[in-house]
Amino acid sequence: MPLASIPSPGHAAWHLGPLPIRAYALCVIAGIIVAIAVASRRYRHSGGQAGFILDVAAWAVPFGLAGALAHAILLDNRHLFGDEYRLWHAVTAGIAAIGVPGAVALGALGAWIACRRAGAPLGPVAGAVAPALAFGLAVGSLGNWWTQQFYGPASTWWWAVRIAPVHRVPGYENYATFQPAFLYQSLWEVALGFAVIWAARRFALSGERTFMLCAAGYAAGGIWVEMLRAGPLPHVLGVRYGVLGDIAVFVLAAAGMYLTRPGRRPPARKPARRAVVEDSSGDVMSV
Repeated sequence: MPLASIPSPGHAAWHLGPLPIRAYALCVIAGIIVAIAVASRRYRHSGGQAGFILDVAAWAVPFGLAGALAHAILLDNRHLFGDEYRLWHAVTAGIAAIGVPGAVALGALGAWIACRRAGAPLGPVAGAVAPALAFGLAVGSLGNWWTQQFYGPASTWWWAVRIAPVHRVPGYENYATFQPAFLYQSLWEVALGFAVIWAARRFALSGERTFMLCAAGYAAGGIWVEMLRAGPLPHVLGVRYGVLGDIAVFVLAAAGMYLTRPGRRPPARKPARRAVVEDSSGDVMSV
């Protein structure tokens, strides 16, 4: 046991009568509020209409939560489909691998629908939402501290997190403190949000490229954190679900950044030279 460590909360849920109030859900709600507040402020400063981000959130948030819910249900209940590996297993594994990126993608679909209905361009909204989304995810990631399910290998560092015996994965029963992978993820997302704001200003990125830059940065950090995570986690083709989803997001975001890079300016057109000719009558004409 190290002399200093981060304690884990004793309870991850409270009950108001028959209604359970889960700390993870509260963190997700707090993250949504932070994301909407930051995006609204950035959108107004870019010249957008006040209150429009709330209209977009009315579509984007339900879409995103639906994607996160599908991920959780398929991941937690995949054992109900029997032991034989069939096409359905491959489909559920593929959808479960999407995780947070899939929720964000569905949220982006909802934002596109909201912008299309309002006749507003999606680019400025995407540019305002990109760093706001990173900050919101940083807050939501702290929910893993309450559930004690997102930690790395055993550690004696002073910032190691204490994990209760009931939450320790097989093979780590005799260890008490572990690397706080959830904290690494949250700090990465905070740093990513500020980095995206700086890069968008420094290089005058469009809203779409700002969003893709944020997606690539999130995926890069997610790959590292998922590889650090301890426990016998589900795999697809020998790769962890979370890592597979992050790799797909990074490749797509990097490809999008490359395809939308500012092209070279076309060469300036030279003015047509006027030819001087002499007609049959001896008059001089210019052509």
